[in-house]
Amino acid sequence: MTADEESEAIDETDGGGKTRTKSSPAAGTAAGRKVLVVDDDFEIIEAVRYALEGAGHKVIVARDGNQGLALAERENPDLMILDMMMPKRSGFLVLEKLRRLRDEPLPVIMITGNEGSRHKAYAELLGVSDYIRKPFAMDRLLASVDKLLAT
Repeated sequence: MTADEESEAIDETDGGGKTRTKSSPAAGTAAGRKVLVVDDDFEIIEAVRYALEGAGHKVIVARDGNQGLALAERENPDLMILDMMMPKRSGFLVLEKLRRLRDEPLPVIMITGNEGSRHKAYAELLGVSDYIRKPFAMDRLLASVDKLLAT
């Protein structure tokens, strides 16, 4: 157990009077959450994965929209980072299907190289939590991730 984990350890007494220690995440932190990254660009996936894992998150990767939907259902991530234009199923189609499948909306950050305001308006209509145009500063993405996971 690291020093940080020790500072966050909680002693509990079970029904038999024995004390056991368990770790709990620090209050108010978004670190350690599960993030699904759905993008077909290897370089973007690796850069985003590196940044998210550096911030303490568990990262799951899908390389197309169909795989992204399957992983979203199976892994139940805390947040999805979704590219708009991908093979097999676009980010819009993934988002539309996600909204029909889930009772609790999944926070989604849509990333895109598309400049059109019409696409941004449609993404917002589908309930994206944030819309970030490529190329983007990794600090901008991490700030959005932290904000969405803290709520």
